[in-house]
Amino acid sequence: MYTNIKLEASWLKHLENEFQQPYMQTLKNFLQIEKQQGKTILPKGSLWFNALNSTPLDKVKVVILGQDPYPTIGHAHGLCFSAMPEVRPLPKSLINIYKELQDDLNIDNFHTPYLQPWADQGVLLLNAVLTVEAGKSNSHQGKGWERFTDKIIEVVNRECESVVFILWGAYAQKKGSSIDTTKHMIIKSPHPSPLSAYRGFFGSRPFSRTNSFLVSKGKEAIDWQL
Repeated sequence: MYTNIKLEASWLKHLENEFQQPYMQTLKNFLQIEKQQGKTILPKGSLWFNALNSTPLDKVKVVILGQDPYPTIGHAHGLCFSAMPEVRPLPKSLINIYKELQDDLNIDNFHTPYLQPWADQGVLLLNAVLTVEAGKSNSHQGKGWERFTDKIIEVVNRECESVVFILWGAYAQKKGSSIDTTKHMIIKSPHPSPLSAYRGFFGSRPFSRTNSFLVSKGKEAIDWQL
């Protein structure tokens, strides 16, 4: 199942050994059994590692951590909070992200849910869990993906300089607890979901704060306009 998946070279250098680890073999077996039972796994296999393939390690400037893919067929494409261009209505958390972006930088992105241009500029849009069963949120939690994505965060933390980690909600903040704050910037706030956005996500200005930090380190700011 992993053998026909292509991983961008800069990531493969640091992650290749993970695929030989027992936990990844267990995860592989789980996914194979799910498929054999006729369950639909989202996103499609070629997009499981889209976040890594879209944003090579040496290009990473920002990391946004999500939880798991959208469980609706046709939505997820391997980037957290992002959905395929034709998806309507926009996912609720993404609407709140866009509201904050509009308040923060006066940018209107409500015409599209597709965040691929962010990834292409160096924003690693990483979910903690890279697959889900169609129609069942969180159905692949605790199967091994979390350990793999912890390794990804570890690699960024060690190999990169002056990265902004945007950690929305307690889950992301716990996952990013080992990040070296002497090397990197961490932006924390409540999650943008409708349940928690009004508890401090709105008004947190993550986009302007990210760009201010990047520019202060001699890096190019992210163009958040889609």
